[in-house]
Amino acid sequence: MKFYYVTFRSVTFAQQGERVLQKKGIRCTLLRTPKWMEAQGCGYSLRLWTADIRPALAVLQQEQVPFRKIWIQRRDGQLEVWEE
Repeated sequence: MKFYYVTFRSVTFAQQGERVLQKKGIRCTLLRTPKWMEAQGCGYSLRLWTADIRPALAVLQQEQVPFRKIWIQRRDGQLEVWEE
């Protein structure tokens, strides 16, 4: 199973993102972002299923919830920055 991780600079923005996505019926899980994923540290992220990433990004942008980066889980389980 593949997941995407959308990182935020604060728990407030991550919680806001979680709320707007859940209102639209998009499943996500709020997590503390591992320090190696977040250059400035102290970040939070939302984990999303592969099928939900595009609708989730559209909702976050429409609702003006600022996020930092998007990470994708590769087949081997490692994470890398997703650049579309």
